[in-house]
Amino acid sequence: MCTNFIPASRPDCETDLGWPVPTFDYPTEAYVGYRAPIRIAASDAGDDEWREAQFGLLPFWAKDTKIARHTYNARSETVASKPSYREPWKRGRYALVPMRGFFEPDYATGKALRWRIERADQRAFTVAAIWDRWHDPQGEPVTSFSLLTINADGHPVMGRFHAPGDEKRSLVVVPPEHREAWLRAGPSEAQYFLVLLPVSEFSARPDPRPAKPGRERKAAGQNHDLFG
Repeated sequence: MCTNFIPASRPDCETDLGWPVPTFDYPTEAYVGYRAPIRIAASDAGDDEWREAQFGLLPFWAKDTKIARHTYNARSETVASKPSYREPWKRGRYALVPMRGFFEPDYATGKALRWRIERADQRAFTVAAIWDRWHDPQGEPVTSFSLLTINADGHPVMGRFHAPGDEKRSLVVVPPEHREAWLRAGPSEAQYFLVLLPVSEFSARPDPRPAKPGRERKAAGQNHDLFG
C-alpha cells in the first residue's frame, strides 16, 4: 500500500507532462492527510483542471477526516462495491496524480527498508486515482483522493515489496496516450486502464527515511472490509 509519494514539481508538470503549472503550493513529499495536486476532467467542455486534494478519500457521508487513514488506497477489485469508493467510481470521478516517485517497504534484509519506485529516466509520470467532494463542519468543500491499486504478485519491480506472505500490490501508471481517455472514462471502460506499470520504464532503489522520523512518517492504518 502506498502511503507516501513525491508529487511532481511545478516545472515537472509543465516540462514532463505538458500541463499548465498548478497555482497553489504543496509539499515536496505527500503523506496520508497531506494536500497534493490532482488533475481531473473539467465539468464542462473546457480543459482539464487542477485540484488541491487531500491524500485519503473522504466519502460524502464521512463524519470527519479520520477515515482518510483507511482510504488512501482503493483496491481495483472492490472499488465498485466498497461503501467508501463506489459513488465516485460510479460517477466517473477519475483523477491523475502527477508524481516523481512513490515509496514501498522492502523486507529483503528482514526489516522494512523504504525503497523509491520511479521512472528509469526520472521524469514525472501520472497515477490513476478516484476523487470525491466532502464538506467540513463549517460547510467548506474539501476535495480528496485515493490511489487505485492492482495485484502485482510476480511483477519484476513491484513483486518484491511488502512483508513476506502478503499480497503484492501496485499503483496504476497511466501513460501519456491514455490520460485524457482515463479522465473521461465511464465505469465500464475504466477497468481497461488498470494495468501494471511497464517493467522497461520503471526501476526501484533504496531510499531510507531520514534519521529523525516525524509525525507524518508514522505508518497509516490498515485497510479493512469497509474500505477494501
